[in-house]
Amino acid sequence: MADHPYVGMWVTDDGYIRHELLPNNRYDEARGERESAYQGRYRVTGQYIEYWDDTGFTADGEFIDGVLYHAGMVLRRRQ
Repeated sequence: MADHPYVGMWVTDDGYIRHELLPNNRYDEARGERESAYQGRYRVTGQYIEYWDDTGFTADGEFIDGVLYHAGMVLRRRQ
């Protein structure tokens, strides 16, 4: 996964949500000033992404034209 095109930092336009997809199929999400607010694992199949938070919460999303649509949020890749 280390060279997968979706690995990296994804951020909402206001910078409040910072969602990092790690190369080991884990993610780390920050919200506002709260770093590591949510953590868990993920799986990418094509453009579809599934999440399993360590607390048991599940979610999904989709990558469309370089944008991640996840749980009502729009996140863009930060270089």
